[in-house]
Formats: sequence, structure tokens, C-alpha cells
Amino acid sequence: MTTTTTADSPVLTEARDGILIITIDRPQARNAVDAEVARGLAAAVDELTADDDLRVGVLTGAAGTFSAGMDLKAAARGESPSVEGRGFGGLVEHDTAKPLIAAVEGHALGGGFELALACDLVVAASGATFALPEVRRGFLAGGGGAVRLPRRIPHHLAMELLLTGRSVEADRASSLGLINAVTPDGEALAGALELAEEVAANAPLALAGVKQVVRSADRLPEPEAFAAQREVLAELSRSEDFAEGARAFAEKRAPQWVGR
Repeated sequence: MTTTTTADSPVLTEARDGILIITIDRPQARNAVDAEVARGLAAAVDELTADDDLRVGVLTGAAGTFSAGMDLKAAARGESPSVEGRGFGGLVEHDTAKPLIAAVEGHALGGGFELALACDLVVAASGATFALPEVRRGFLAGGGGAVRLPRRIPHHLAMELLLTGRSVEADRASSLGLINAVTPDGEALAGALELAEEVAANAPLALAGVKQVVRSADRLPEPEAFAAQREVLAELSRSEDFAEGARAFAEKRAPQWVGR
């Protein structure tokens, strides 16, 4: 286990058995995102991408809160909570090759909800609350909420949340299909790490391939998405990990992935 950021940073990273835990650490501001947090999240994702020993990232917030979204006081001072080319929080418009899991305690509001939507999987404590309240402030959920939410849940339910700004608790978010698992309060990170361990046990090239194909299917017409998938499958079929997976299955043992 290693900690790779200093204690005074608003974004902490900790590597643990192939998993990078990324923590927004601004409890005094309910982990709201200012320019420094956005840069820190972008750097953390770069760390996850660059380190071949890391397989999965887990994004969470300190002190029992995921994130209250954009820091409005910082924005009033002229700070941007976005990183050029990566969007809000240095994350919501950035394609990560490795899986990201959100571990949500407390509030995931506005941009905080959008950070969770940018992750591949979401684990939330039973007391967690999700909302996109931007319309109540004369704005809209521009960090991915208005784009992604209608792709995650039925249109009318997405519009309900976007047009009213209502909040939903974890149980309803689960019933809508927005989160993968609900844990007792205080155990979202533990639940996310358990899920991350299961994901990290799989072949890293295959995990990246899944994300690439799903992104293509989300953006391309079906025939083009299948064509893009064939390229990914061809690359995977030539990989050492594919051969190792077949050998391990035949030999009834756990595979030893090399990531190539």
C-alpha cells in the first residue's frame, strides 16, 4: 500500500493491490470542486492510466460526503472547475481506459452526481443522496448530467430529475438503475473496493476493450459499432493474455495476466 499525494492536497491517491483510491479531500467545502480539485482529479486519472500495476480506480470523497459539485464561491472568484479537454472536474469528458468505480457517501449533488455518472460503476451508502439542482439556480447540468442521465435511465424519469432538481436517495437511485449496489452508511468505499477487486482480477486488455466497445456503441450507428468491435476483438485475439486465459482455463488455474 502506498500513498502518492501529500496530506495538504485536495485530491489524495492511494494504491492498494492494483486499485487506485482517489479521494476528494475538501471536507470544509463538502468536497466541492474548484480549480485545484479539477487539476488533482485529472492528475489522479493520469496516474491510474500510466501505472501498469493499477487495474481499477475508485473515486470517493472524504468525511462522509462524495461531492457537493461545483464550488460556487471559487467560481465567483473566476476559478474554473474544468480542465481543458477533460471537462468538469478534469474527468467528465475524459475517456479513461481503465474502469472507474464511484463510492458515494452523503451528498452527490450537481457536479458531484455528474462525477459519479462519469464512472463505470457506482456503489452508494443507503443514506446517499443524488440530485441535479442546476435549474433551481438558473443553469443546467452541463457537466454530463443532461447528456448522460437520459442514456442511463428512461427519458421521462431523467427529465423529472433534470427539470425539477429533485433529489433521490440511494434506494430509488438503485431502482432506477443508477447504482450497482447499496451498502450500509459508512461502507460505500468497502463495497466499492470489493467490486474493484473482482474487476481487477480480470485481464486488463479485456477490461480496456470492453470500455472501448461500449463507448463506440454509445456514439456510433450499430454497423459502425460492430466494425469497431471487430478491430478490438482482433487485437485481443493476438494478445498474450488471451492465450494465457485459454491455458489457465484448460489447466484449471487462475490466469496470470501480463497486460499485453
